[in-house]
Amino acid sequence: MTATASAPAPQSAAGIEHASRDEIGALQLDRLKWSLQHAYDNVPHYRQAFDDKGVHPADLKELKDLALFPFTAKADLRNNYPFGMFAVPQDRISRLHASSGTTGRPTVVGYTAGDLDNWADLVARSLRAAGVKPSDKVHVAYGYGLFTGGLGAHYGAERLGCTVIPMSGGMTERQIQLIEDFKPDAIMVTPSYMLTIVDAMIAKGLDPAKTSLRTGVFGAEPWTEQMRRELEQTLDMDAVDIYGLSEVMGPGVAQECVETKDGLHIWEDHFYPEVIDPMTGEVLPDGEEGELVFTSLTKEAMPIIRYRTRDLTRLLPGTARTMRRMQKVTGRTDDMIILRGVNLFPTQIEELILTQPALAPQFQCVLDRPGRMDTLTVRVEPRLEVSSDEHTAATANLQKLIKDRIGVSVEVMIAEPGTLQRSTGKAKRLVDNRPKA
Repeated sequence: MTATASAPAPQSAAGIEHASRDEIGALQLDRLKWSLQHAYDNVPHYRQAFDDKGVHPADLKELKDLALFPFTAKADLRNNYPFGMFAVPQDRISRLHASSGTTGRPTVVGYTAGDLDNWADLVARSLRAAGVKPSDKVHVAYGYGLFTGGLGAHYGAERLGCTVIPMSGGMTERQIQLIEDFKPDAIMVTPSYMLTIVDAMIAKGLDPAKTSLRTGVFGAEPWTEQMRRELEQTLDMDAVDIYGLSEVMGPGVAQECVETKDGLHIWEDHFYPEVIDPMTGEVLPDGEEGELVFTSLTKEAMPIIRYRTRDLTRLLPGTARTMRRMQKVTGRTDDMIILRGVNLFPTQIEELILTQPALAPQFQCVLDRPGRMDTLTVRVEPRLEVSSDEHTAATANLQKLIKDRIGVSVEVMIAEPGTLQRSTGKAKRLVDNRPKA
């Protein structure tokens, strides 16, 4: 491995969130040149991939030249398991994280002490943008361990000056007890698990709107504007989105600002975003929806070049910050359902469910193939406080809405309350029972 200096620092780290676009672009170009060279010099995979495509780090003269360079996919990380993507010697690795590996080899990521320092700073920046203040108590209900959510949130909240309650996921009754007893100001958790906590509160006769919580920082899975309204009304809090993925860093890559709630500002001084056509790989202009791609600008242990996230979004101008925003993720290219020629995502179903007051936002999309044609059944739980007649009417309404808005016929079935699998992490919204090819 070749020793490479650290990424160039901005002139004023404190003011970078409100820097001019010219200042941000100049910093990105300097840091991008460093990151490409660092990857090429120290990661055999990148040297081979660049050489195979006939490009060299020196070919980057301006930001748009990044399109010349090859993409990185999750398969590349798995093929180099466990440490083949690392750009520094083992004695500089301060921490390892990894995905669950449920669909193959886990993806392993490493961090130097400098990477961990940057990560804590960025999560602290994200929490500050979310409206969390130093000295607030933050209840962390993301999973700890190899998943990046818990520890990423934890150290960022500490960096901001908060008191951290490291609850982790699961043990819903314990979650409720600590929320009641410790009276946290903010909670960091997946939105689907927050709903599980709310359901359990209501079952105990507690009013979720009367907790001490005033801010929810929700991430790790797509969620809709309708879900935001549900959470804010039920809990009487501000609900804001945080975005991250372990391959790029973890939570804190982008954050929604509480004063605008209009999409997530990407921390562009550390991550360079692109949106591409998922079929052709062509870079799309800002404002067009496509697949989000990230290149790290400051990562030492594991630089990532043009990583295909599979998340669908669009890039928008900055508002509360000068850095560009990404629209709320609408779905993923790898959870898209193609049903009889129509493309749809579970988030579209969620959006329509939340228009029906008699239905709860706990649902699953079940794909089957009883004959030659695929079928989709939406199983959804009812709200307990309404009548069975209202449930029946709501399922008919939902079935019609799906046909009218999405253009496909599905069956809607009421599930017994509490029978759909509750998530302590990311919700499993899609069950595919079709025969494997």
